[in-house]
Amino acid sequence: MKITKTARSYSFRVACLCLAAVASGCAQQAQHVPAPASPSVADVAFEALSRRYFDEVLALSPTTATALGDHRYDDKLDEAGAAARERSVTLERELLSAVRAVDAAQLSRAHQVDARLLASQLEYDLWRLEDFQDWKWDPLVYSNIAGNSLYTLLARDFAPLPDRLRNARSRLNELPRFLAQVRESLEPARVPRIHAETAAKQNSGVLSLIDELVVPNLGTLSADDQAQFKTTLDKARKAVAQHQIWLDKKLVPEAKGDFRIGATLYDRKLAFALDSPLSRAQIRERAERELASTRTQMYEIARTVLKGRAGAPPTPDAPDTDTQQAAIAAALDIASSDHPAPADVVNAARKAYDTALAFVRAKDFVTVYDDPLEIIVMPEFQRGVALAYCDSPGPLDKGQKTFFSVSPIPKEWNDKQVESFLREYNSRSIHNLTIHEAMPGHYLQLMHANRYDSPLRAALGSGPFIEGWAVYMERVMAEEGYLDGDPLMHLVQLKWYLRTISNAILDQGVHVDNMSREAAMHLMTHDTFQEEREAAAKWVRAQLSSAQLPTYFVGVQEHLALREEAKKRWGAQFDLKNYHDRVLSYGSPPVRYVRDLVFDLPIGQ
Repeated sequence: MKITKTARSYSFRVACLCLAAVASGCAQQAQHVPAPASPSVADVAFEALSRRYFDEVLALSPTTATALGDHRYDDKLDEAGAAARERSVTLERELLSAVRAVDAAQLSRAHQVDARLLASQLEYDLWRLEDFQDWKWDPLVYSNIAGNSLYTLLARDFAPLPDRLRNARSRLNELPRFLAQVRESLEPARVPRIHAETAAKQNSGVLSLIDELVVPNLGTLSADDQAQFKTTLDKARKAVAQHQIWLDKKLVPEAKGDFRIGATLYDRKLAFALDSPLSRAQIRERAERELASTRTQMYEIARTVLKGRAGAPPTPDAPDTDTQQAAIAAALDIASSDHPAPADVVNAARKAYDTALAFVRAKDFVTVYDDPLEIIVMPEFQRGVALAYCDSPGPLDKGQKTFFSVSPIPKEWNDKQVESFLREYNSRSIHNLTIHEAMPGHYLQLMHANRYDSPLRAALGSGPFIEGWAVYMERVMAEEGYLDGDPLMHLVQLKWYLRTISNAILDQGVHVDNMSREAAMHLMTHDTFQEEREAAAKWVRAQLSSAQLPTYFVGVQEHLALREEAKKRWGAQFDLKNYHDRVLSYGSPPVRYVRDLVFDLPIGQ
């Protein structure tokens, strides 16, 4: 993914997000837990607090509001200066005190979960502003806001195009002010060079959005509006050009910060990101155990694939490490050689989606809705961190498209790099990517989540739940015999699981254990069989982000454990489709809260 991004991307969706309308938050789970006859005093207080959070917090982040489907602030662009940060800190402290003052024991079960999520988000936002202080050293926080301020207005048809264009012009009018505030906020000496270089590459993406989404549609406006827009565009282009000069001449040369955030900050951020009882050490131990067992499983599949093939390496019953490595690599080489042409990657994803959708409908192990999906080429301003992401509509933008976005192959790559990329994203791997990002991964899970009656929970979705579900679905598709049980498809799925495992090891290795690029590349290219281009991109991603890469592994571990517990508790009554639909019916809270809701246990105890 989103950056998963989740589709809920790091710098965009991880910001303080909220919506009101939580009054009916327990309606979706009423089929499992009887709703109270009337809301308690505590429920009423929490609903009022949620409305206040909605009204006041989103006003401070108009771009976030637009993405969530609240269009009251579509003509505004975020503030990025000291005064705005001070307002955020003051508001979040007040709201956190108010959440803590609510008698949680008197809340409905749905509100008990939402109150915990809201308190955790407020605590994270305050920690991020006051302790982590990425606003001082991470320019990507701002570059994503600048690009998304236009993209979220123009990518979806939630309002007449002329109205959206006029709001885009209002935001573009504020772009010079916003970029000036960015330059005032960032401290070049604290910025890691990799962050500065990536921001410099992404900056021009704002211009590509103007050229691709704004200029071709100006004909829908009146002559006067077009004339005003031309003046605005001239100013915006000059502001972006000025900012590019600052990035190239000031930020990049002076960037001396350390991309490694260290144990203290990492552990605190990890706790916020995961909301899981697993510690950093426990994650590492479990990941290393899973790495060994998954390679053993892959070796057994490789033996089947290689049997009778001329020139195949030996596959004894009890291989040593080198023999195991050679056999798995040889089998994966067969899959890697079957890949699309460079220009056909996006079309291959479209075809894979059709195949996956037909399979899921035929197997009927989870409900599939008919929400619109479009598979697109990734916008330029979002490239450079992940190959693909799923961008679902905000919980208030009912009926709008989900975008499964795939990055094109960079034009500057040489033939060897292109071949490395295509071997990693071979034909079967594109199927697995599509399963993860779209069907039945993120796209399906988030279409369920956006049906839950608490937009608050949708906005504060758990990364481990969302990413873990997508990885879990990769396994379910293999268990159900996707592509007629093709052993090479199963082998590729397990290779992707190795990537999930290595993500967890890599993230803490980079930010806490001073893992070198050489060691990281060995982990990825040797231990988990990734191609050089994939590993090189992941090395960049590990430097640019922290505490997000482990969400895949922790999340899938929690989803698998939850399913096994359900099988034991329900015995002969266990039904896979009913189980999946029930898990998805609660939105995207941390898996531990889903467990409490599924089994009617005390929340968070």
